[in-house]
Amino acid sequence: MSIVTTHIANNAVRVSVIIPVFNHGQELAQCLVSIKNQAFQNFEIIIIDDGSDEPIGDVAGARVIRQENKGAPAARNRGFKESSGQYVLFCDADVVMRTDMLAKMSAVLDENPGVSYAYSSFKFGFKKFKLWEFDADKLREMPYIHTTSLMRREHFPGFDESLKRLQDWDLWLTMLEQGHVGKWIDETLFSVKSGGTMSRWRPSFFVGRDKAYQDAVLQVKRKHHLT
Repeated sequence: MSIVTTHIANNAVRVSVIIPVFNHGQELAQCLVSIKNQAFQNFEIIIIDDGSDEPIGDVAGARVIRQENKGAPAARNRGFKESSGQYVLFCDADVVMRTDMLAKMSAVLDENPGVSYAYSSFKFGFKKFKLWEFDADKLREMPYIHTTSLMRREHFPGFDESLKRLQDWDLWLTMLEQGHVGKWIDETLFSVKSGGTMSRWRPSFFVGRDKAYQDAVLQVKRKHHLT
């Protein structure tokens, strides 16, 4: 998929935070509080209501766009097309950011022009996932970078809307094939509530028990000629 980018003016929004939502209005409220409490304040919030049974109402300080249910990849791509930020962050409704997250991630991209995205360690439910420095070989082996990472607008290739799972892994592999790499921030900058419906992300300890997950892994590996 090709995503058309737009020229970034000097006075434009620095960060676009794009939130796809499907029936997670309650979790969204806590997510929005964490965004609005950020030390870094040059951002816009775009919420894509992906056909929730109970529509998301107006949200102060955010744009809410409702569409028929098309799935997380399509919702994220729609949000990107509606956005204007120099940097883009896709954030599911069950994510809670640390107050310095946007400041730290944007600083990494500001200071490292050869880096396409900044990612960090995070918590998933009760478990902390401490990651490591960017490793292309490791990325080809397994998904370890969460969707909630800050990337340069011009390097975003779009999410594959045909995939039901592991869209984030596919995204980072696609960017890697285009010569774009990430940089790790050695801090836990956000947490994710378990049981979300948008990303369907699963920790590695579930892989051996979940056939659907294994099938998704194989699908992505075949797409990127890793098998």
